This record gives sequence, structure tokens and C-alpha cells, in this order.
Amino acid sequence: MARIAIVDYGIGNLRSVERAVERAAVDAGVACTAVITADPDAIERADHVIVPGQGAFRDCATALARGIGEVLLRQIRSGRPFLGICMGLQMLFDSSDEAPGHRGLSLFAGRNVRLLGGQRDPVSGQIVKIPHMGWNQIELCGKGHPFLEACGGSGTHLYFVHSYNAVADDRSIVVATARHGPFEITAAVARDNVFASQFHPEKSQAAGLALLSAFVRS
Repeated sequence: MARIAIVDYGIGNLRSVERAVERAAVDAGVACTAVITADPDAIERADHVIVPGQGAFRDCATALARGIGEVLLRQIRSGRPFLGICMGLQMLFDSSDEAPGHRGLSLFAGRNVRLLGGQRDPVSGQIVKIPHMGWNQIELCGKGHPFLEACGGSGTHLYFVHSYNAVADDRSIVVATARHGPFEITAAVARDNVFASQFHPEKSQAAGLALLSAFVRS
């Protein structure tokens, strides 16, 4: 039976992720145990790792510096499937404008930049609301990714809640984007066994469950 660690580092709606993963495993026909944990040993023993989170980059960086960060990097280097959600994507980069001086995992080069308020949609002329909150459609980049194909591919609507956007130095890791007024949003990044989304699969109904099913099968 596969062990899935949902990492608790002090922020995020973890129960909704746990319920969605359990439902997705049933849909995928995969026997698994999903456990919310902050225990480094439990995280290291897991077959799959999920890092969700809504909250402040400073709090996330503080938790990473206390030891969870090193465990996550070891899991990633081991080749085990890793899924980051929202802050779980942003923490993979070097830094964030939200918390100068605090470091992410630096798995990917780049930083998280604030989506500036007061900007106008170039088509409608209306002021774009920040945070970027609600349903938005994604567009696949390059070869896309099997998880994104599983949930519907380009044009699929998924649920976003964020005020910062990850800007990758290496654009080849960006596998999906979304348009929010004048902003091109990094919707998902991937490399090898790592996949992370700015959108929330656990809040994205059938499409999100399909993505999570593909992850638990991986």
C-alpha cells in the first residue's frame, strides 16, 4: 500500500487536500494511506509527497529552515513523486518579494513576484482584481505534462487563489500558464519527478481529482 505524506508546515487547508487525495485514490483504483504529518521521518518514508499551502512565504521559509526543507530535497533527489500546491510551488524557487531575505528550496532558479493591483485588462479595460481568485483556464506549454493531460489539457478551468506569481529563470520547466488580465501566470511547473501547480487541484472539482488520480498512480 502506497504511503502519501501531506506535509504540515503550519499553513494550508490540509484536510481538504487529504479528502481529495483519498477520493482520487479510489477513482484511480490505488490502495494508499494519506497522512498529514510534520514528522521528518514519516515524510522520508513516504512513497509520494504532497506539499500544499495557502499563506505567507515567510512562514513557509521558516519551516523549511527548521529541517523540513532538507527532508523534502532528499525525497525529491530520491526520485519519488512530489506534488506542490500553491505555496508548495512557490517554495521551490529561490525567494519571494513577499518576504525579502527569506529563502525557498532553490530547486528552481527564479523568484515569486507580486501581482500589482490597479492594472487593467487589455481586452475589457476593467481593473483586474488581486488576489487572482477563482476559476481560470490553463494553456499547456511545450510538451505539457501527463498530469495536465489527465485533467483535460489546454482550456481546462482550475481554481486559483494567489497574489504572487513564480517567475522561472528556466522557462522550460513551465508546463502550463494562465492569463489574468495583463499578467501571464505560471500555472504549473515540472521537472523529472517534481510537479507543482499554482492552482488548487483539491478545489477544482472533477478536473482536480483527475490530476490527483494521475499523481497517485505515478
